[in-house]
Formats: sequence, structure tokens, C-alpha cells
Amino acid sequence: MRLILVRHGETPTNVDYLLDTAAPGPGLTELGERQAAALPGVLAGEDVEAVYASTLVRTQRTAAPLAAARGLDVRVRDGIREVFAGDLEMLSGHSEQGELYLRTVFAWAAGDTDLRMPGGESGAEFLARYDAVVAEAAGSGASTAVLVSHGAAIRGWSAARAHNVDIPFAAAHRLANTGAVVLEGSPSDGWKALSWAGATVAPAGEAGPTGEPVGGAG
Repeated sequence: MRLILVRHGETPTNVDYLLDTAAPGPGLTELGERQAAALPGVLAGEDVEAVYASTLVRTQRTAAPLAAARGLDVRVRDGIREVFAGDLEMLSGHSEQGELYLRTVFAWAAGDTDLRMPGGESGAEFLARYDAVVAEAAGSGASTAVLVSHGAAIRGWSAARAHNVDIPFAAAHRLANTGAVVLEGSPSDGWKALSWAGATVAPAGEAGPTGEPVGGAG
């Protein structure tokens, strides 16, 4: 199947670069609403048959225009919410403690899944909940499913599960609001990233090093 992981539209705390991960979370800025409204056009060429969003308000507002345009309901699932920041909640992502947040997420992708976010969840817990929603989407019969999720969660899960995305690539390529990672595969056969924020991802051993974007900046 084709799996499209979309980061939500811009929020007020995105503007301030804060680790805002608790439910229900903020809504969208005016720019975020425009980004959400543009999503159906951005994905016009995709045969979207299922739309999921997390339990946070921002993903549901981002998913709503796409679901409405396709005549679909938004399937709200807690498993694709943002990685819970725990003790790091509402700290600046530019601070030393804030940077620990992403270092922890990418340590999970590297296999250290027993590591726990300070005051939060472990990598095993995060991957299990995200995997469960991906498995549900794969088993839904949809040829293409869109999961409107969150930046760190998408990057961390993709680095852990897509065989052609390595951790340095995922760590270096932040997803802008409503940026997407497009993957192909299944829970049983594994996943291959086809594009990251519009740039083609080279298959391992082909047009460049694993995870190197081809044909545009990542």
C-alpha cells in the first residue's frame, strides 16, 4: 500500500519553537489553516481512500479539508500523536534540554528502544502505538492512506521502519508544516520511502547513499 505521513499545519507554539505535545494542544494559526485548506490540492494526484489524524486538535483540523474533499471521515487515533515530551514539555526546542528530545527519538530509531523520554514514554511504547495505527491502515483495504501526524513522530518512525532512510538523513531533514513522507510497503514486508518533503529518496545502493534526496532539497 501507499502510506502518506503528513505533518499538521502551523500552530502558535510552532512559531515559538516550543515542545508542545500534550493533548488536546493548540489549534492552527491563520497560516496553518491555509496550509490545511491547500492539502487537498497538494494530494490531488493521490488515490486517498482513508484519512487518519491523531487525538491532538491540530492534526484533526489539518485533516478535515482533505477528508471532506474525498468524502471520507477522519479516523482519530491516539497512536499517531506526537512523541510525549514528558519533563521537557513546553521547553524551547533550541535549548539543550529541548535538543535532548530529538536525540532521544533518534536513539529509538537506532534501536535503543528501552530508552525513555525524561518523564515520558519509551521507544518501544512509541513504536508499538504508531505501528498499530499503520497496521490498521494497511488492513483497511485502502490502497493509499494519509496519516496526519507530527514532525518528530513521523521522522522517528520513518527512520526506524523505512529501510532506505537512515538516521542522519531523518535528523537533518526537518519536515515543514504539512510536509509529507510518502512510503510504500506493508507491515509484514517492510517500508520504503519514496519521497521526503517532495524530494525523491534514493533506494539503498542506487542513485546515492541511503536516504540521500535526489532532484531537490530535502
